[in-house]
Amino acid sequence: MQPTALALAPALWPERVSRALQVVLLVLAGTALLTVSAKVKVWQEPVPITLQTLAVMLISAAYGSRLAVATVLAYLLEGALGLPVFTNTPPMIAGPAYFLGTTGGFLVGFIPLAFIVGYAADRGWDRSAVKLFGAMVAADIVVFAIGLAWLAWGTPLSPGLAKLLGAAAGTHGTGIAFAWAKGVAPFVVADLLKIALAAALVPASWALIAPRRN
Repeated sequence: MQPTALALAPALWPERVSRALQVVLLVLAGTALLTVSAKVKVWQEPVPITLQTLAVMLISAAYGSRLAVATVLAYLLEGALGLPVFTNTPPMIAGPAYFLGTTGGFLVGFIPLAFIVGYAADRGWDRSAVKLFGAMVAADIVVFAIGLAWLAWGTPLSPGLAKLLGAAAGTHGTGIAFAWAKGVAPFVVADLLKIALAAALVPASWALIAPRRN
């Protein structure tokens, strides 16, 4: 097995700063970036298009698997505790019930995404745009699968969505056709563009700092 490589963010950190402080500050910075990226919306219903996928990809590639997963978990915990860190908060109220909404599956999907892309970075794939792009695409497919499954079969329908689907409010799932048409298809091209950008930025950053590390 290839040994674990040092991820970009830890590599840039001054050696005199303690590891514990480094972790705390990077997690806080990561959750702040995820919050800001969640608020930038170009599409609203039923699943908004935001810059959050780009942010998760960049954080995961720059942090490595352990720190990236910890950051995503901290972000989700912030939302579960009621902090308005998610896309639709406000007007919606954050808290555990938010995860039952249409975006719940996608939010949970950020955890395996962080692990997959972070693991690729741990193996040194963050130095190659092609390898990193492949890892990010694989991770995005996992997010789509989890988000699609929850939207299609799990999420309780709000009165507005139930009326649109001709179903009873409170029943579960929009059905696979609606979930694909509204929860996956509009995102594919945008996600590929965001992945391409993230996969280019991280290796480019390594190239910039390489002379400093030699």
